[in-house]
Amino acid sequence: MTRVEQWEKQTEWPLAGAAVLFLAGYAVPIVWPDASPTALGVASAVVAITWVVFGLDYLARLLLSDDRRAFVRSHLFDLAMLVLPMLRPLRLLRLFTLLQVLNRTTAGGLRGRVVTYAVGATALLVVCGGLAITEAERGAEGSTIDGVGDGTWWAIVTMTTVGYGDTFPVTFTGRCVAVALMGTGIALLGVVTATLASWLTDRVSEIDDDAHDETQAQVAELTAEVRALREQIARLLPVDADDGAGPSAVPAVALARPSAREQRPDH
Repeated sequence: MTRVEQWEKQTEWPLAGAAVLFLAGYAVPIVWPDASPTALGVASAVVAITWVVFGLDYLARLLLSDDRRAFVRSHLFDLAMLVLPMLRPLRLLRLFTLLQVLNRTTAGGLRGRVVTYAVGATALLVVCGGLAITEAERGAEGSTIDGVGDGTWWAIVTMTTVGYGDTFPVTFTGRCVAVALMGTGIALLGVVTATLASWLTDRVSEIDDDAHDETQAQVAELTAEVRALREQIARLLPVDADDGAGPSAVPAVALARPSAREQRPDH
């Protein structure tokens, strides 16, 4: 395990907590735009502090990396989230760290973990997408999304690939959020379809196994009955080679008996 991997393993829970705090601070001015200045100030401070935490995490991983240029090239998305203000809503994707940690601690098989991850990811993307689109579209000219309710409805419609068209983004940031939700919606739909197909395949396999076991049991039962019948026949028709009794002696007795013509006296 490299030093970067060790760092990521040690900081995944703190970063997940920071992501939850960022979500809370990010949501306050969107859900309650008329909140008191104190509440808005606290929310803004929480967002700023978590931004610093994410920046320190990126810097620590960069310093621990053996090849820093390769690290920067492979983590351009993280760098863009830190540097570009327009991508600030994408910091909510840090919540997937919490989802991954919870998924690893979930008991059950692989299919159960996949279902847990898919359900959690869908709920998380709907919430984050609704907040992000509301922030981007509220107050924009020609926008049909003016509140969290509209944004959440739009996120659900987009995630399920329904696309009623009653609400749609008009800003550049809103359309970027829309593209991201469309892609993840298609991916999650594929995960659900694959999981359902796997479940149906396993059910058919279980039915085939049960039928095979039942057939094997019937064959074994018939074999036992045939064996019992053979034993009964052997007891009813014993063969004794010494005294000539038995089925093999019957033809000899028949040959030794004189015919009716031979028994008739001569006149």
